[in-house]
Formats: sequence, C-alpha cells, structure tokens
Amino acid sequence: MSSYIDTYYRRTLATQESYPPAEGTLKTDICIVGGGLAGLTAALNLARAGRSVLLLEAQRVAWGASGRNGGFVSPGYATSLAAIERQTGREQADELYRLTMEGVEIVRGNIESLAITEAAPSPGIMKVVRYDGGAGLQAVRDTQEKRFGRKLRYLGRDETRALLNSPKYHASLAADDSFHFHPLNYARALAREIVRLGGKIHEGSPVISCELDGAVKRLKTAKATIEAEQVLFTTGGYTGDVLPALRRAYIPIATYVLLTEAAPDLIRQAIRIGTGVGDDRRAGDYYRTVEGGSRILWGGRITTRTTEPGDVAAILRHEMVTTYPQLAELKVEAAWSGLMSYARHLMPQIGQYRPGVWYCTAFGGHGMNTTAIGGTVIAEAIRGASDRYKLFAPFGLVWNGGPFGTAAVQLTYWGYQAADLIRGR
Repeated sequence: MSSYIDTYYRRTLATQESYPPAEGTLKTDICIVGGGLAGLTAALNLARAGRSVLLLEAQRVAWGASGRNGGFVSPGYATSLAAIERQTGREQADELYRLTMEGVEIVRGNIESLAITEAAPSPGIMKVVRYDGGAGLQAVRDTQEKRFGRKLRYLGRDETRALLNSPKYHASLAADDSFHFHPLNYARALAREIVRLGGKIHEGSPVISCELDGAVKRLKTAKATIEAEQVLFTTGGYTGDVLPALRRAYIPIATYVLLTEAAPDLIRQAIRIGTGVGDDRRAGDYYRTVEGGSRILWGGRITTRTTEPGDVAAILRHEMVTTYPQLAELKVEAAWSGLMSYARHLMPQIGQYRPGVWYCTAFGGHGMNTTAIGGTVIAEAIRGASDRYKLFAPFGLVWNGGPFGTAAVQLTYWGYQAADLIRGR
C-alpha cells in the first residue's frame, strides 16, 4: 500500500488512521471500487440509508486527484453551459447545472454536520480575466442570476487590482456562494463516518479481476474475494483494465500544483484577499493562500503526459512570477502532479453499465462539486430512491479515441495556449 505523495495536504493531515487490505471471502450488498470523493460520497449516502457497503481502494483513501487538487468548490462542469445545452436542450442543461449547485451544498453540509473543522473551509472564489472582458463577465453574472438565482459580484479593473495586485488582470467576478478547503482531510473524515455507520473500507486492495454476470458479482483482490449484489466503479485518472469499457472511455490528464515558502509580508504585496482565484484561460492558473495568507498553493497547466516531469516547480513558478512580478524572490517548497479523468465530451460519466453494475467517473476539471453530486445520484439509483442519474445519459462511455484521442487533446490544449497568448497581447 503506497503512502500519500508529498503534498501540502499530506503535510497537514489531521489524523493518521488507515484501513486494512481486504482478506478472505467478504459479502456485502454494494461493493464500491475506488476510494476517491465520488466513491466515498456514494458509500456515505448508502451507509446513512442503512445499506451494507464495502469500499475497495487500490492505494489510500483519496490518494489520487481527490486528495491532491486545488480544493475549489464551486458550481459548474469542465465544459460550458452552452455546450451542455446544445447536447441536451435548455431545460435539461439547467437541471444539470442545478445539480452542481447542490453538489456544493452537499460538501458544505457534510463539513458542518460532521464538524470537519480540519477541512478548513474558506469562503469565496474569484474568476479573473486577463484581457478587457468586463462586458462578458457582466453578461455571465446576469445569466447566472436570471437562470439560477446566483448572486455574483462584478469587480472592475481598479477593484480587482486592489485585491489582486497584478498588471495581468482587467476584471473579475466574485462568487460568495463558493469556497475552498482541504480536500484530503475532508475525504478522510467521510471515510471515518462511513466506518462509524458500519461500512467497510479496505485500502491497498486493487481489484485484479471481476465476474459481473449473474445475481452475485464477484471481485478478486490479491487476498480476497468480494461477493456483492451490486458493484459501483468510481475510479478516476488511475483506472486500470478491470472494466475495459471504463478504461476506453476516459483520457488521463495531468495537472500540477506548487506550495510556496511561508512569506506573509511578501505575499501580501501581491494577493490581498483570502478567496480562491482562477483565470479565464482554458487551462489557466488557479491558486489560493493558505495558513492565514502565509503561503500560496498555485496550480495550473495540463498535459496528457502521465509521468512526473522534473521541472514541475519551475513551470508553475514561472506562471506565478509572470502574473505577480513582486513575488520573484518567493521560494517553492514542494510541487506535485495528479491525474484527472476526462471524457471527450468533458462531462461526468454516470450511469448503469449492466444490471447491478454502475459507474460514476470522469470528474476532471470541476471535481469537488461533481464528485459530490455524482456520488449522491448514483447512490440514490442503487437504493431505488431516484433516477436523477439519468440526466447524465447524453454523456455516456464514449470511446476516448485511443492514442489518437490523446494526441488530439494535447494538440487542442496547445491551440488554447496559443489563442490565450494572442488574446492576452
């Protein structure tokens, strides 16, 4: 069983508990494969409903993207509302968007009801534009209020730069209904609650084979056989070949994050607000201060390269310093990457593969709210409480294109970078 990689979140773990590998013959109503936030949310929902649930995790709870991300919790998907509407029509697109608003509240509600103080939630996320796009931001604000009742605040150039002292920024949109937090501490708190309610969690237990036909499904790990009435796959960017249909339907995308040294006075010269910040580029920067403004968590860049590049810190630091030249002397203490799961249509993949076999994956780009609502609606379906998961039916297990699909994604990203550069200039 691997340890957590060196991230800010591992360095600030609130507790050190672990869960034993699966051994022997184990029987359960529902077996969940994947211990990220989608799997944990589904397991918690099922355990709260009194169902017998067993969760298998190949590494540690939230070892992958769920425990390494920027920690931003806000409504929306990786693709645009307009793109969703073209696929589904306006009414269904609006229902899908409202689910993401519910996802934000699910996370907030769990933090409050379970008293997860170590999740350290902090209010507010700002979207900034790096060109003169104020009119577009105001249009987004008006649309969000009219269609969804959200109250977003528009800040012009002077107001934005008073808070974010960067010559790159021209305007911003502040979402006070969003927040940022410590995702790994949150995930581990969900795991503790699942176990308290009688659920079983086994870390270090990768599934090596499965038999999914028949009334009883059987999954094998190195030391165990699990028999279940229903199986839910919630694997993400580290999905293996146990269920080939899932492996063929996603593209692993890497993103990167750094942690700076503690330098509150220097950081205050640049960033004068505690909200999360993300820019408008297709693969732009996202960052926030932690430890009361003493350090910066700075994320950005995406690539289809799944190995760890040796220059993660240098790449991200260059982005940070070109945005805030006054941070030129700020040192980097740690940098890491993680694999997200993307479908070609950029929407979550949530549905029923065959009777008694479910999937809930592909949350790259906007995972904190979508894992919460995805895990919730699929758990509702498993226990027969709702069929809301069918809202995602237009976005199924589309073939990822194999190596050609991966190449196309990388070329598309480079094209976005070029377009962003031209627009910025």
